[in-house]
Amino acid sequence: MSAAPLFPGFDGLMSLSRREGVDIRPTLLRVLTDLYVQASAHSDDEERQFVELTSRLFDEVDDATRAAVRARLSIYPATPDAIMDKLGLRRSHPDQAMPAASTIPTPAPPAAPARIPTEAELRMAASLSMRPNDAAEISDMFFAASASERALILHNLQNTPLKASARIPAARAARAIHILEMAAFAEDIENFTLEVGEALILPTRIAAQVVNDPGGEPLACAMKALDMSSAAFQRVLMFLNPEAGSSVNYVYRLSRLYDRLSERSALVVLAAWRGSTMAVARTKYRAALFDDERHRVRMAPSQTRGAVQPGSAPAIRGQKSGS
Repeated sequence: MSAAPLFPGFDGLMSLSRREGVDIRPTLLRVLTDLYVQASAHSDDEERQFVELTSRLFDEVDDATRAAVRARLSIYPATPDAIMDKLGLRRSHPDQAMPAASTIPTPAPPAAPARIPTEAELRMAASLSMRPNDAAEISDMFFAASASERALILHNLQNTPLKASARIPAARAARAIHILEMAAFAEDIENFTLEVGEALILPTRIAAQVVNDPGGEPLACAMKALDMSSAAFQRVLMFLNPEAGSSVNYVYRLSRLYDRLSERSALVVLAAWRGSTMAVARTKYRAALFDDERHRVRMAPSQTRGAVQPGSAPAIRGQKSGS
């Protein structure tokens, strides 16, 4: 089933959540709930999709995530009845749309404290690589999302177990920031795009998509991956594209997003951009390397056989013979 009205590309993330060792179901449930409660009303199809998707996730997430989502839905007036029943919520009055949470049960006796994970285990938990197809799903979903949806995605990627790209070396990042600022002052979008691609190891197609995106969130992720300062990023916003930079709302919105954006979220998005390149390359060359070899019929050119076969002609003796 598709969840396009609520979250573009959500089925791709659902497939990613089923991979062994990668559990991003808590993040998916939080994102889906945040998007749902943003609107005051929903159509029947949106409500049905929300019920079906969240019902599968409620029983598979941890208690902390379930409690956070339950708290959000308990104060949302348009929470579906099926979800209210599943979470144990009730309406305070039949004519009142605001649901009220049920009585909090008495907590059980405290169990033995769980073992605190070591630093090595935490590093391993945060180093789960994305498959190329999954990276392409995340990249496409991010570019297709609206401004509010992109902000939610970046917020939730901070705690995702997906592996982030390595930091750009400080010397290389400082050199790139200097070149990018000079290109922005000169309104040279072409050289700005080339430097983004070289500094972040991105193909020209994705680098151009990042720089020319009208929303500006991909550009914020790219500059955060380079650890550009907030003041430098504001200068880039104002000078690179004067038409967009003249908008106070545009500069102020992206400046606030940049200040709240974590380096890890930006590096996870960078990893998705790089991984999506591999998915495109596999799709491009699969037919040439696999299908053609499997289905192509190799016809060898026919060879005409000579009239005289080897060994059938009499031996030619030299002028001087032994007999």
